[in-house]
Amino acid sequence: MAQQKRVVVTGLGVVSPVGSTLDTFWAAIQAGQSGIGPITYFDASAFDTKFAGQVKGLNLDEFIPKKEQRRMDPFCHYGVAAAKMAVADSGLDMSKEDPTRVGVIAASGVGGLQILQNQMDVLRTRGPGRFSPFMIPQMISNILPGLISINHGMKGPNFAIVTACASGTHCIGEALNLIRRGAGDAFVCGGAEGAICELGVGGFNAMRALSTRNDSPQTASRPFDKDRDGFVMGEGAGMLIIEEYEHAKARGAKIYCELAGFGCTGDAYHITAPDESASGPSRGMMLAMQDAGVGPAEIDYINAHGTSTSLNDAGETKAIKIALGEADARRTAVSSTKSMTGHLLGAAGGVESVVCALAIRDSVLPPTINYTTPDPACDLDYVPNVARKAKVRACLNNSLGFGGHNATLCFKAL
Repeated sequence: MAQQKRVVVTGLGVVSPVGSTLDTFWAAIQAGQSGIGPITYFDASAFDTKFAGQVKGLNLDEFIPKKEQRRMDPFCHYGVAAAKMAVADSGLDMSKEDPTRVGVIAASGVGGLQILQNQMDVLRTRGPGRFSPFMIPQMISNILPGLISINHGMKGPNFAIVTACASGTHCIGEALNLIRRGAGDAFVCGGAEGAICELGVGGFNAMRALSTRNDSPQTASRPFDKDRDGFVMGEGAGMLIIEEYEHAKARGAKIYCELAGFGCTGDAYHITAPDESASGPSRGMMLAMQDAGVGPAEIDYINAHGTSTSLNDAGETKAIKIALGEADARRTAVSSTKSMTGHLLGAAGGVESVVCALAIRDSVLPPTINYTTPDPACDLDYVPNVARKAKVRACLNNSLGFGGHNATLCFKAL
């Protein structure tokens, strides 16, 4: 049997509520800074939740011409920008690559919700003859990898995997599998989201999924804390360049870490609630470790899905204990960077994979901020409030989506 190809991370790009360059983002995460504040995109006074994690520090003109900006939904603005950052960071020169060997797998969990909302307003106020001819291509989730491939001339496998809040993670995992299969040398992969609009906030409010801590937005996202009352919407994008190891070495690329394993499962339980047995996410973590060839004792950090909802955080804690075993679970650092960024929905897995790569590079465990009151159902080491220096040999990144979609990636130090 041929030895399995190794895959490494060579480029990172991020657009987020705490910063939209790699350096500003990572500095904010290490410092435990919240990116949550009042919604300014629309009048939220009538909504139960009046705050979110809006993108900060992004100059779109640096990445997309103004004419093209007008033909994109915000999720594409963020995804295209993050992809360009990641390509630049990786030093990947498409003029020296076989374009059929470079692919793009990227998605949004929600897609073009803002353009859909805007065009519904057009329909009601101006009639059906005034629809934008760009409406359909603007709103479909798969337009994102299409745009990225067009921008960079990447002609390899190109598609979107949409699994709600696990979308970005599934995209990265499938890119790993394609490289291993020999279907490409390098991929842009990750997720993007731009759903902070009336439809997005109102829809999640109707589900009673969002925090309503309107008097203190910066402390509203409090994963694993006893007083958590719902998640906080965020927006942005996280993109990775992953490559076959020998390909990366041959071109002299800098390497952040190895992308060593991927596991995905289904709950087959409920459209939004996690299975109380935690069998789905725990099995996903075990499959990722098995795929990576690492045992629970080698996992030093887990970037948890950690949404700040009652059911998710308790269920994920249980899943970690099942996957790693009680002793190793208690030894392992677990944190949720959603405490700072909010929940970026389909972009979460991409952004949090960026965190994992940087945690390995810099030997830093990011904190879970706003952790003040322990919950008996959440009793692991959540790296409370302050980042911690520690060597990270291997880490897991969990993403769990509505519909019972579970995905876990395993990153390793090279």
